[in-house]
Amino acid sequence: MVSFAPLQSLIAWFRSLDPRIQALVVAPAIGFSGILAAGIIVLVVLIALGIVGYQPSPLVLIGLSLVLVQGISFGGVASIYLIRTGRSPLSLFRVPTLRDIAVAVGGFFGSLAILIAASAAVQQAGAPTAENEVAQIGAENPEVLLLLIPAAFVFIGPGEEILFRGVVQDRLREAFSPWVAIPLASVIFGAVHYVALTGAAPGRIVTIGILSTLTLVFGATYEYTDNLVVPSFIHGAYDAVLFAGLYIVVVYGPEAGSTEQAATMAFADLLGAVPLV
Repeated sequence: MVSFAPLQSLIAWFRSLDPRIQALVVAPAIGFSGILAAGIIVLVVLIALGIVGYQPSPLVLIGLSLVLVQGISFGGVASIYLIRTGRSPLSLFRVPTLRDIAVAVGGFFGSLAILIAASAAVQQAGAPTAENEVAQIGAENPEVLLLLIPAAFVFIGPGEEILFRGVVQDRLREAFSPWVAIPLASVIFGAVHYVALTGAAPGRIVTIGILSTLTLVFGATYEYTDNLVVPSFIHGAYDAVLFAGLYIVVVYGPEAGSTEQAATMAFADLLGAVPLV
């Protein structure tokens, strides 16, 4: 017979620790468990598709990824945690008030301003950046970007925000002030995107720094409004604008060899590096 006594002792010991230490362990574990669940589910589905001999197109592949990662994995992990702690996932989302709408609009423009400032600083310093795998697929298959624009509002924003703001940030907020919980949740959010980036480690780290800085806006607006609709909208609108901009550059950008190509390609690299997906 298997004895669970050691596990029970470990749990009892963990619960005896300082609440701040518990939060610093549990919050990142929840965030990374979402990525782990996503990797397992996507792998199982791809293996199953391979067994039946179906090779999904890039458009279908991205569509499946959105449903399996942001929808089922992130939303599922967050929902399981919330239900186990006696909360309904839907309770985090409320019909926005006029104040919520104003905060959401301001947060959206604020996130774009931070992106522009951070990108200028990175270019001035000559620091490397990484490329987002999803944006890279979209740049090679522009029809994917047209799917990602509405998906940013339906899957990406709500799916990622319920996990990283509704669960991770809330868990940190139980033990820390918002001035500590918001930056920590943003760093965790940025860190889990390491696997979604391509390129050398220095470029990934720089890009993660940009992403973490951007998501301070999401955390602050959630703390201020206590309504997950607000950061979900900001997140979705931010990504949608970047995907739309990348689509315009890829489809309608200047021809190779033109005087505008270098600037356009630099802009495309920026758009491809920092979608929050």
